[in-house]
Amino acid sequence: MKKILFSSLMLTFSGLFAQSLRFDKDYTAIEPKVVEWRREIHQNPELSNREFKTAEKIAEHLKSLGIEIETGVAHTGVVGILKGKKKGKVIALRADIDALPVPERNDLPFKSNVTAEFRGETVPVMHACGHDTHIAILMGVAEILSKHTDKIKGTIKFIFQPAEEGPPPGEEGGASLMIKEGVLKNPDVEAIFGLHINSETPVGTIRYKPGGTMAAVQHFTINVKGKQSHGSQPWSGIDPILISAKIIDGLQTIISREAELTNEAAVITVGKITSGVRFNIIPESAEMIGTVRTLDYDMKEQITRRMQEMVPAIARAYGGDATFTIKDNTDITFNDPDLVDKMLPSLQKVAGKDKVELQKAVTGGEDFSYYQNEIPGFFFFLGGMAPGTTESFPHHTPDFMIDDSGLILGVKALTEMSLDYLEL
Repeated sequence: MKKILFSSLMLTFSGLFAQSLRFDKDYTAIEPKVVEWRREIHQNPELSNREFKTAEKIAEHLKSLGIEIETGVAHTGVVGILKGKKKGKVIALRADIDALPVPERNDLPFKSNVTAEFRGETVPVMHACGHDTHIAILMGVAEILSKHTDKIKGTIKFIFQPAEEGPPPGEEGGASLMIKEGVLKNPDVEAIFGLHINSETPVGTIRYKPGGTMAAVQHFTINVKGKQSHGSQPWSGIDPILISAKIIDGLQTIISREAELTNEAAVITVGKITSGVRFNIIPESAEMIGTVRTLDYDMKEQITRRMQEMVPAIARAYGGDATFTIKDNTDITFNDPDLVDKMLPSLQKVAGKDKVELQKAVTGGEDFSYYQNEIPGFFFFLGGMAPGTTESFPHHTPDFMIDDSGLILGVKALTEMSLDYLEL
């Protein structure tokens, strides 16, 4: 009996080892290409819904691999469909492709010097959130898998999505528009995987969290109306700036005194106040804009309701009026716990068990959440901080930097997860 069991284990192990060797050769061959693609894309960034050349590069690559493609999805998105030799389930892999209006502050040979129009102004453009790495990684995954259709039990959709950072004012875009245009249909996708490079996570490390992993992002506007008067006679007017200060103070008590923070984190931030024209005039009105971040659906509903109640009530208490509007930018990036359990061995296989770490939730947002509202999804974080780094810089900043040596782990992770899931 022991001999039979030992033989069975050896066969299983040797099968896995053979598969690992086969893919190791593919990964070794693809790594320099992935780095080259990433650097070229980094040097030529494009803003949301304007990713024309980026989309063209992606489409040409997928075509060269014999992958069926659709272009112009959600303006500039590219979708590739790769059918395996065996019938089975349908999964999707997603990469976002847009850059940000951020100047790049480094001496890299592939530094971006691109400028573009953003909200009527000419601005520097940079891949300051790592979407260039996401594109290159998924291009690499597509190339490897296209060579092994005999190993694919089902169909894989490659979704290269524009405008994750949000479309320009007056336009639709991003994941929600891709879904509206049918990206999860024909054939119908059963599960979706995505990753995000992270500049503050060491290369070689993967981090994940089941359930709410990134926050719902809401954008709010508060308009306060007072009564204008001379700055020397505040008693003859109603000061909208004072009312704004009281509203800001009141909103923070929702977080500090009403939100059950032992469940999940939540944030209310006022990012801009506009009011007044002179030092000695109490203005008639003020406008505030800000963001709410939540990781729990009940908390999101509660905080929104309390803001709607509190804002006009505080304004009336000081003799003024205020209106409050709020809209969703992204929903909660919610990792399906069952899917996470099934895919965790795949991540541990490629990174090593000690390099796959459970993390706390992130209050940043991701429109990958909209796919997860439709189907089970798993979104995880990939290390991009160079070994020996003593200071790393956050995403969306001029000094943001990713080490190219971290990209190949992303290729391995998405490739292995795809094949493993389709075998389930």
